[in-house]
Amino acid sequence: MPVFTYTIIGDVMNNIEDFKLFVKKHPNLINYVKNNEMTWQKFYEIYYLYGEDDKIWNSYINTNNTTNKHSLSDLIEMAKNIDVEKVQSGITSLQKALGLVNDLFTKDNKPNNNYRPRPLYRSFDD
Repeated sequence: MPVFTYTIIGDVMNNIEDFKLFVKKHPNLINYVKNNEMTWQKFYEIYYLYGEDDKIWNSYINTNNTTNKHSLSDLIEMAKNIDVEKVQSGITSLQKALGLVNDLFTKDNKPNNNYRPRPLYRSFDD
């Protein structure tokens, strides 16, 4: 492998380590990834292209702009998007499953009283 390739790989590895340190300095970036608003790949690309001191990071690093706070209008909007029929069918399915499990564990192990064994002295033709 030529020396040029080793240099590129070394530079990329250094950038990744620098990016990891950058994320440790700004842990609120994790929330954007957890909430599926950004990916680590996109964050790394921004870091690689612009560096850590660019103003592009202001919207992500700004501590006043946390993604965990929701306003009342956000909650109302989320409630509007709930499909009540799907929730109801899910609850119904869960109730049926719990009923089956309950029947399995609470059912008596007593044999059915309607069963009468066939006398041994009788043949099948009777």
